[in-house]
Amino acid sequence: MKSAYELAMERLGESSPTVSLTTEQKAELASINANFTAKIAEKELFLDGLITKAKETGNYGELAQLEEQKVRELSRLREELEEKKDKVRNAG
Repeated sequence: MKSAYELAMERLGESSPTVSLTTEQKAELASINANFTAKIAEKELFLDGLITKAKETGNYGELAQLEEQKVRELSRLREELEEKKDKVRNAG
């Protein structure tokens, strides 16, 4: 007798079959991931520096704007990363 987990995994496999990637796709995904990890880190460091300066000067209006900007830009970069990875996955 199968467990509920095994039955659920079986159904999941039927509704969305696993896609195997080529070596080239894997390499491209790794490259994209490394590139965006660097972009995200760079943006985060830059904005963290601005946020620190705003805190030190007591400019709390600018601080709130910078924190919102950080959230928006990091979210945008992560979405762009996933879009590019999806294109590579679906190209095969």
